[in-house]
Amino acid sequence: MTPQNARAHEPQTLSILGLGAMGTALAAALLDRGDPVTVWNRSPGRGDGLVERGAHRAGTIDEAVGRSEVIVTCLLRYASVRETLDPFAESLRGRTLIDLTTTTPDEARELGRWATEHGIRFLNGAIMATPFQIGAPGARILYSGPSELFESNRDALAAWAEGVYDGPDVGAASLIDLAMLSAMYQMFVGMFHGAAMVGSQGMPASAFAERVIPFLESLVHHFATDAAIIDEGDYTVAGQQDLYFSDLGDIVRTSDEAGVDSSTIAAAQGLIRRQVDAGRGREGFARIYESLRFPRGGEQQEWIA
Repeated sequence: MTPQNARAHEPQTLSILGLGAMGTALAAALLDRGDPVTVWNRSPGRGDGLVERGAHRAGTIDEAVGRSEVIVTCLLRYASVRETLDPFAESLRGRTLIDLTTTTPDEARELGRWATEHGIRFLNGAIMATPFQIGAPGARILYSGPSELFESNRDALAAWAEGVYDGPDVGAASLIDLAMLSAMYQMFVGMFHGAAMVGSQGMPASAFAERVIPFLESLVHHFATDAAIIDEGDYTVAGQQDLYFSDLGDIVRTSDEAGVDSSTIAAAQGLIRRQVDAGRGREGFARIYESLRFPRGGEQQEWIA
């Protein structure tokens, strides 16, 4: 039994709308803890295993909403959330809606405004875990919206993962979620690009992975150093690799010579060149943050959490 499931709690009925892999995992974690769960899915046939374990299958959304004070949506896209909920706004009035669908920050804010207009309490969530990690140590779900709503539902949410509250702006959880995924996907794209380069000469990707994994692991701790430099805004701090030295032209040319798509590394080279052309070539590599953050100028906004 995980620490989240082990602590004493007052069982609370939740209705989960959407039984894809993640929605099913969320419902299963509640059943594991002995909580009553109502489930609904657009297409029939899903959720049989949950029903066998004691979940109530609602035949309609109205029925699912009527059985719980807390409604959880875990659907494919924002559009599907609105399509599912719009006809039942009045039924949701006075209840709590927790959306765990992947949305952009502005989509989350739009859903928050819709909820407020219809008297629905709204909390946005972003799942930083796979379905297999739900209910296990190490899983996290980010939440944003009214702090009192997060606190009043913290016990129920603990069945799934460690809950991290990211402030009153309902879009914050989505922003942080997608920013973290951006870092992850671009890291993998970099690995795939390197594998394609050496693959042009017959080196297996698995052999390349054996080389690159320890190399990258040795560098990850520099994230914190670079982040501190970015926050201070001083890219002249001694010890940084400057932008002239960080020129990626050799990688771009080697990719082209190998017949490998160089667009991803060329994009990074473009960020570097922008700062060099602005006379910042002697400053540290972290300076390319400015190319990303202010591509057309602008000012830094204060983070509120």
